Amino acid sequence: MKDSEIKRYYKRRINELKNHNKHYFVDSSPKISDKEYDEIKKEIFNLEKKYSYLKSTSSPSNSLGYTPSKNFVKSRHRVKMLSLSNAFDFKDLENFEKKIFNYLNKKIELEYSVEPKIDGISASLTYKNGLLVIGTSRGDGTTGEVITENLKTINDIPQKITNKDFPNDIDIRGEVFIEKDDFNKLKNNFANPRNAASGSLRQKNPLETKKIPLNFVAYTYGYFESDKIKKQSDFLSSLKKWGFKINEHNKVLKNIKDLESFHKKFENDRFDLKYDVDGLVYKINNLDLQNRLGFTANSPRWAIAHKFSADSAYSQIRDISIQVGRTGALTPVARIKPVNIGGVVVSNATLHNEDEIIRKDIRLGDTVKVERAGDVIPHVVSVDFKKREKKSKKFIFPKKCPCGFDTIKEFNKVTKKYDAVRRCPDRGFECEKIAIEKIKHFISKEGLNIDGLGKKVVEKFWDLQLIRFPQDIFNLDYTQISKLEGWGDLSVSNLKFSIDQSKKVSLDRFLYSLGIRHIGIENAKLLAEYTKSISNFLNFVKNKKINEFLNIDGIGDTQINSIKKFFENKSNYKIVEKLSLLLKISDLKFNKDGKLLNITFMFTGKLSNMSRAEAKTLIEENSGSVVSSVNKKLKYLIIGEKPTNRKVQEAKELGIKILSQKEWLNLLN
Repeated sequence: MKDSEIKRYYKRRINELKNHNKHYFVDSSPKISDKEYDEIKKEIFNLEKKYSYLKSTSSPSNSLGYTPSKNFVKSRHRVKMLSLSNAFDFKDLENFEKKIFNYLNKKIELEYSVEPKIDGISASLTYKNGLLVIGTSRGDGTTGEVITENLKTINDIPQKITNKDFPNDIDIRGEVFIEKDDFNKLKNNFANPRNAASGSLRQKNPLETKKIPLNFVAYTYGYFESDKIKKQSDFLSSLKKWGFKINEHNKVLKNIKDLESFHKKFENDRFDLKYDVDGLVYKINNLDLQNRLGFTANSPRWAIAHKFSADSAYSQIRDISIQVGRTGALTPVARIKPVNIGGVVVSNATLHNEDEIIRKDIRLGDTVKVERAGDVIPHVVSVDFKKREKKSKKFIFPKKCPCGFDTIKEFNKVTKKYDAVRRCPDRGFECEKIAIEKIKHFISKEGLNIDGLGKKVVEKFWDLQLIRFPQDIFNLDYTQISKLEGWGDLSVSNLKFSIDQSKKVSLDRFLYSLGIRHIGIENAKLLAEYTKSISNFLNFVKNKKINEFLNIDGIGDTQINSIKKFFENKSNYKIVEKLSLLLKISDLKFNKDGKLLNITFMFTGKLSNMSRAEAKTLIEENSGSVVSSVNKKLKYLIIGEKPTNRKVQEAKELGIKILSQKEWLNLLN
């Protein structure tokens, strides 16, 4: 890569970080997880280290946080509120200690004050003659927002201190946070507990802040002149004596091996806490040594934050329920004690199937490790057997579907084994659970894409017996719907309009919407191109010529057998026949003269102002195609917000060009 390209890339990453700083500090609405944020920051530091000519005043090595909002009065901190550098493994801890020894030019025995890093909002409290006179947010580290009246609503913050030992002039610093149970009552209003704390503190009206059950824990000082206190641990004891809450898990350790051991143990135990923590903070305990070590541009040399994994967490299984998909697959789902994983509160985790439950010996009440990475659904990785109750019993997977039918495990002729997934045999719409999921699939974005008829609405209409089959959607009683709670004339009119619009559908989307097992969007297109029209398709089925679909490149025995099985059920054929009369199903017209002819694309991350379905349609209308995995045939990987890092890395390794959404749209002018 040329120097000019490196500079451009470096500036682009800094601008990304600035943008995320705004979302985090000003909007209280982060768009990426802490781990992803730390990765961008770390990459910038590594670039600066590798290329000495890279310099920017906006670099995280020269700046902190984000400029305070204009909505609040600003106040300059007497002593900067610096952020901490991060450690992610033992090697990082070794480097941290090595830098200390290099700075001191000798190796000495160190003692560390250790405290949990609560995932909240930093605040500084200035006391003069025992009275709280001003409270500020961290802001950009140099200047913060004055939020005194909001902070005074927090019961943990003393407004007057009469202790004789309390300094006449001091800045007490700590973290504002909300406990998990309190957050659960508010979770419809905020993305996670940290957002709840941030959003509450930044209310213009303190009475609004008072409604939120905020907490405060003190952990250090800013401005403070005293030579009486010699250790960080002693200062924490003084804070407690003065009436401040400190963390009950604070402790003193001797070396980095002890730090690593404590970190491993605490990472497992932290989910039993009442609040979220995202790591541990290690500080040199000797305050004189802290003063001697001093600071870099944006962090102290004497402290570091040892982060926990952002992709996994431990929680307790409260219940196990069975979900039935549109293909009849029974999926066990663990209902877990809500836990924050990478900035997202997770309360459900898939257990995959019966075999996985047996293999991992998962039981009710178990403490389990839950993993969530990228776009992957949260799933249970393993059980912490040390925390298992003695009276726990093995989970017996039900042999019957919730609808009452006996379930089966299909025999796979290729592997010569029975499938791991237990299924309710697809009897068309006889199984209530399968029927509901099939209707949801029918109206999905890739199917008929009916706005206003989402999954929750389908469930409600099912309970009211307004819908039992897909064709019922086109014969809804709108007068009855208008009488339902939450439905006005406008919403009913919009629903009717969306349903009428959906009647015009292409053959490939219609075939996909039927929910035939193993017939995804791509296979539906292949079938549509081959059969040309819905009448031709039904003739293939009616005349039992489905085997002819084997002539289609990309359609194999698995798809053929699945189509046969679907139409063996006469009710399925009747439904398709009725729908073909109700809908205007157009032939698939493939543009062979578009700008993207023979070019393959793949998406990762959330697109701006556009759904994946719409983006896919744009590509196909211009003769391009969309694939579902990163491989050598892929030409472009288009990234939106929060892309899957694994996919981006695979693309880089294969030399596949990566485009932003804007760059991709430029291809289409």
